Amino acid sequence: MKNKISRRSFLKGTMATACALAAAGIPASAAGANGKEQLATLLDIRKCIGCEACVEACKEVNETKFPDPKKPFPKMYPDRVPVMDWSDKQDVTDRLTPYNWLFIQSATVKINGEETELTIPRRCMHCVNPPCVKLCPWGSARLLKNGISRIDPDLCLGGSKCKSVCPWHIPERQTGVGIYLDLLPSLAGNGVMYKCDRCYNRIADGELPACIEACPEDVQTIGPRDEIIKKAHELAKEIGGYIYGEKENGGTNTIYVSPVPFEELNKAIETGKGKPHLSPVKDTMADSNNLATAMIIAPIAGAVAAAGKFYKMTKTGE
Repeated sequence: MKNKISRRSFLKGTMATACALAAAGIPASAAGANGKEQLATLLDIRKCIGCEACVEACKEVNETKFPDPKKPFPKMYPDRVPVMDWSDKQDVTDRLTPYNWLFIQSATVKINGEETELTIPRRCMHCVNPPCVKLCPWGSARLLKNGISRIDPDLCLGGSKCKSVCPWHIPERQTGVGIYLDLLPSLAGNGVMYKCDRCYNRIADGELPACIEACPEDVQTIGPRDEIIKKAHELAKEIGGYIYGEKENGGTNTIYVSPVPFEELNKAIETGKGKPHLSPVKDTMADSNNLATAMIIAPIAGAVAAAGKFYKMTKTGE
């Protein structure tokens, strides 16, 4: 007998209930870009029903951050950086794109001998020591003190270094937007990279990320990382479960707890472009080459970022 977790449609009444439950917002100690504690989320995979309420909320709340590309796109010389255009596919929700920062993966596994479909919200893992930030040559990726990593679209040149060094290859490019159009439209990175920024602006105001607020099943719990790790271990012990994200890539601020081993989940999910894996990941920034590169890049990236901010100010008059 197949015990399939229902993919029920999202109901407005349920969302209202979820919002009421979430009204307390995030812990004050972790709120704001200058919070001293890294903020993590715990995702209990058992609870997710795949309704995509979180996906819809993410798209709605972050719509103003999505790219609005200028066409036709400049021709690149040499033609080594491919055009990536999702502007006509903004309704795609089965993978990560510049217009879809969260999607639901599904995996059919056996639990207590019965086939069960588990659904898993996937987005940026928000690493504790993110290679996308440390190895960005332009200083456009940054790590906020509360553990949120984000890409500044006003500084990003779309070179996709962040994607190549990310163990899950999360960021996605949109061509035809960004500072490269003014500086080096035929020679730069061909766009801007986009990914989940964990609703950093809402968190700064003491609000919950949209995906957490909209969830009708209370899948996610948010709080200071040490508390979240403790809760993850308590939950894993309670259900005989498994943890992902505590140590992967040196530790992340996205912590999953599953009733089955993540090796099984990884074999059962569809992976590929825009569809990240759930494999074990070594600490990328512990690599001596990456550490040396980061030390070299840091002052250069800082100078480039400062120049980019100055350029933006002179252009916009801000």
